[in-house]
Amino acid sequence: MPIIRQVSLFGIQELYDLEPTQRYEAIFSALDLEKIVAVVSKKSWRGAPVELNYPAMVCSLIARLVERIPTIKDLLKRLKNDLLFRVNCGFLISDDVLSEASYSRMIQKLSVSDVFDQENDAMILQALTEGFITDDHVAIDASHFEARDQAPAKEEKPKPEPKKRGRKTKAEQAVFDQLKKETKLNQTLFEKEVAAQLDATYEELRSEIPIEPQWGVKKNSEGKNAYWFGYKAHLAVGTKSQYIFQSLMSSGSLHDSKAAIPLLKGIEKLGLPIQVGCMDAGYDVPAIYQQLFRMNAQSVIAYNKRREQEVPGFNEHFAPTCVKEHAYRYDSFDPRWKTIKFTRPKECADCPLAQDSLCQKTFKFRIESDLRRYTAPARGSTKWKALFAERTAVERVNAYLKEFFQFNNVRHRHGKKAKLHLSLITFLFNASKLAAERINRLLQDKMANQQPA
Repeated sequence: MPIIRQVSLFGIQELYDLEPTQRYEAIFSALDLEKIVAVVSKKSWRGAPVELNYPAMVCSLIARLVERIPTIKDLLKRLKNDLLFRVNCGFLISDDVLSEASYSRMIQKLSVSDVFDQENDAMILQALTEGFITDDHVAIDASHFEARDQAPAKEEKPKPEPKKRGRKTKAEQAVFDQLKKETKLNQTLFEKEVAAQLDATYEELRSEIPIEPQWGVKKNSEGKNAYWFGYKAHLAVGTKSQYIFQSLMSSGSLHDSKAAIPLLKGIEKLGLPIQVGCMDAGYDVPAIYQQLFRMNAQSVIAYNKRREQEVPGFNEHFAPTCVKEHAYRYDSFDPRWKTIKFTRPKECADCPLAQDSLCQKTFKFRIESDLRRYTAPARGSTKWKALFAERTAVERVNAYLKEFFQFNNVRHRHGKKAKLHLSLITFLFNASKLAAERINRLLQDKMANQQPA
């Protein structure tokens, strides 16, 4: 009997174990340098010539993350002392030694453009074309990272004047209502309710998202509040392929749910065939269900009970119950009529009330009647739990970025440069996955050709 050897898959770790030249060639092959260089190069032939190797400088920024070089100053030392690293980044022997000011000016130009986000979208479409992205489930979550800047000193506000007792006069009430109306009209999209984002365009949402560092707070594993001054990275990740389909950076004070619709609209703009969206209880907002419903996708979002009373005749997962309070079982989903079907519980087999008119055989509910409660598959079902477990894919990606891609090492001040830092990391992660899967496909084809007929 012949021995069959199982070939291990080629992953990102194996990619980083390759020789530097092979590693950088594989990663940089997914990079369109022409579009990036067009952002930082001179727009006119007038003025003094710029003798900088911009393609090599861009590649060295990405190589800094690969080699875990903490600062630009350390990157320049490495370029000066390591000739092989210098050549792998694309520099010529005759190129002058660069300065920190040259990198600072280039980073400033890159930070005011979305060229790396555009490159990441193009890479996702390329991976989809090559067959590396086959999953139609997406998981969304946020992760925080601290800013380089220190938090500003807290300003001591003067004590407000004591409120006047009693009801307001008609004139005072009119002034109060007018001020409240003006304040509401001047709110940005992210200061309003999440439902205001449904009719906004993807470009409007990305342009208005706050990116300056702010104080953020979240519950840690011990149930205590953890505070940080900085940002949040919002990621939409394929649960099977673990590609980062979309990413957004916001201030640390922005609630996670307010970034879900921009991410979903970005996925819709790319044309990815998403059928299921998996999120935790922080995204349990009716507008997010509505956005997924508009995309013909199902919502697998943990329910967040908000001072809601129990619904009589239903259990905690909103499945109907019989007279003896046994929950009906989820049976199927009808995509034509968008209804979910429940059948009798197992206990009905020996129940004396099974033939009574009080015991109904089946229940059907239109999910449009309440998108939060009636999901497909139904809440609490085995299939729903299996889909919700796929949400851990985005948590793994967050851990990879923090552990291996210098996600927490923000060396720039201000929000625009921190956003560029996240865009570079997102691009590098996707480029590494694409390069590893291309090598893996070549190895598999080579193994298949070597096997005897």
